[in-house]
Amino acid sequence: MSDATARPALLPEGAALARPVPLGRRSTAVLLIVSAIGVVAFGWPLLASPGSGLAHSGDAPWLFAALLPLLLAVVVAQIAEGRIATGGQAGLEAKSIALLGVLAAAGAALRPLGAGTAGLEPTFFLMVLSGRVLGPGFGFVLGNVSLFASALLTGGVGPWLPFQMLAMGWVCLGAGLLPGPATLRGRRELWLLAVYGAGAAELYGLVMDLQGWPYIAGLGNSISFVPGDPFGANLARFLTYHFTTALGWDIPRSVLTAVLCFTLGHPLLAALRRASRRAAFAAPVAFAPEGAAEAADSAGPEAGTGAT
Repeated sequence: MSDATARPALLPEGAALARPVPLGRRSTAVLLIVSAIGVVAFGWPLLASPGSGLAHSGDAPWLFAALLPLLLAVVVAQIAEGRIATGGQAGLEAKSIALLGVLAAAGAALRPLGAGTAGLEPTFFLMVLSGRVLGPGFGFVLGNVSLFASALLTGGVGPWLPFQMLAMGWVCLGAGLLPGPATLRGRRELWLLAVYGAGAAELYGLVMDLQGWPYIAGLGNSISFVPGDPFGANLARFLTYHFTTALGWDIPRSVLTAVLCFTLGHPLLAALRRASRRAAFAAPVAFAPEGAAEAADSAGPEAGTGAT
C-alpha cells in the first residue's frame, strides 16, 4: 500500500478564485437558448399576436411544460463540458457538488422563514452573495436547485415552479456577472451588492407577476389580461396590475435584500471566499508522503501550496 497522500494545492490568500462550475461554449449556448425560451414563456401574453394561438390563455401551459427539462439540460451541459483546460479534471467535481448542496439547502431553509409575511424572503441575499463569489455558472445552477429544493420542502410544486427556478437562476447569474469580482472589496462592493439585490428582487417579482397575471380570475378589464388585445393595451394593464397589487410584496423583499447584503455581506463573503480558497477548485492534485502531508497541515494552510 502506498504511503503517498493526495492533496489539492491550497490557494494563497491573494490568489484569484477559480469558478466551481465553469461556463464553456456548450453550456453558455444552452443557457442562452433556455433564457430565450424563458423570455417567451414569461412574456407570451405581451409577445403573442392577436391571430396566434398563444393569444389564448388556455394554450399557455404548453410553454412551461418544456421549461423544466431545459433547465436540467443546462446542468447536464456543464457536467459534460466542465473540464479544466490545464489538468483535464472534471469542473463539476465532488467539492463543487458538496458546496452546491450546502448552499441550496441553506437557501431552501431560509425561504419559508419569510414566505407569507409581506414578501420578506431572506434567501435572496444568500443567492446574490453566492453568485457574486462563485460565479455565474454556479449561481445559475444554485438558483435553480435552491428553488426546486424549497418547493419540495414546502409543498410548493406547481406550474409556477419552472418559472421561479429560471427567475432565481437569472438573479444569481447576474450577481456572478457584476464587475470587479477580484478587485472590488469593502463598502463599495457591499453597496454594489445591496443595489443589485434590491433591483433583482424587484425584477423577480415583476417577471413572476407577468407569469401569473393571465390566470388571475375575477379582475376587471382595467387590469386583467385580454387575449388578442394589442401589445400596448395589455402592457398598460399589466403595469397597473403590478404596481397596484404586488408592490406590497416586492418593495419589502427588495429592502430586506439590500439591508441584509449590506449588513451581513462582509462576513458571508469572507466565509464563501475562504471556502472557495480552501477547496482550490482548479488546483491540480499533488501526491506527497504521508509524513510530509501531516507536517504541512500542522504548519498552516500556506505550507500546502508546494506539496509534491
